[in-house]
Amino acid sequence: MTTPIVALALALGLALGLGALLAASPFLWPRRERAASAPSRLVRVVRDRLTAGGLHSVGIPAFVVVSIVVGLAVGTVVFAVAPVVPLGTAAALSAALVPWLVVSVRARQRRVANRTVWPDLVDHLVSAVRSGLALPDSVSTLARTGPAESRAAFGVFESSYRTTGNFATSVDEVKARLADPVADRVLETLRMSREVGGSELTTVLRSLASYLRQEAAIRAEVEARQSWVVNAARLGVAAPWIVLGLLATRPEAAMAYNTPPGAAIIIGGLAVSIVAYRIMVAIGRLPEERRWFA
Repeated sequence: MTTPIVALALALGLALGLGALLAASPFLWPRRERAASAPSRLVRVVRDRLTAGGLHSVGIPAFVVVSIVVGLAVGTVVFAVAPVVPLGTAAALSAALVPWLVVSVRARQRRVANRTVWPDLVDHLVSAVRSGLALPDSVSTLARTGPAESRAAFGVFESSYRTTGNFATSVDEVKARLADPVADRVLETLRMSREVGGSELTTVLRSLASYLRQEAAIRAEVEARQSWVVNAARLGVAAPWIVLGLLATRPEAAMAYNTPPGAAIIIGGLAVSIVAYRIMVAIGRLPEERRWFA
């Protein structure tokens, strides 16, 4: 009786161990691949954000250098006005993020402006297709007849298609130039129509234009109602640091903040401010649409 029980226990133990190993395997073996691809994903995110902000000609190294220079300059000025080392360090770190915030704001503004452009662009494309032009020629006409905001990008398509004659490659170049999720959807629809054919392209594009107009109207209404939450978050984060800056100009306050407890208060306040601001922005702003077809 003992031998079957021991064998059963060993079998159950082996099965449990094998199950645990299989459950943990996605987190164990692909780790090196994820670590290797993490820098490339970061570079792609920064590149897409610069492109979406209209700075496609700015290199990532130059952007990093500008961020460091801005951080050092602001930190030096703050330390000269209020000789508190932790405050100057916090100001330098915060100022180093200002270029990224400026690019993010530009990208968001361009994306909001393009929401009203894309339905009109799709309408131009439908008119070109219905007039009998081939699909590549219809897309090329957008460089001249489309909305002014997108003509440069489709000029890149026209130039690329004339050079290579490859529709897919030219579409990829336009997607990289625009770095917009709505553009990705429109261009992937055109790519699919080019590859598999079909007579329903104009119907699909009209439905897409109608959906884009409805989505833009809904987003505009919701963002108008929730903008006060974002403004309140900005005011709530800025106010304590303005008060701290005024206090740090006094010699006795500067001496107090240069001590380890004072430094801990400033570092803790910086961490709390960042977390609170991110939470308030997440509550008061609609999530940005991701580029699923990038």
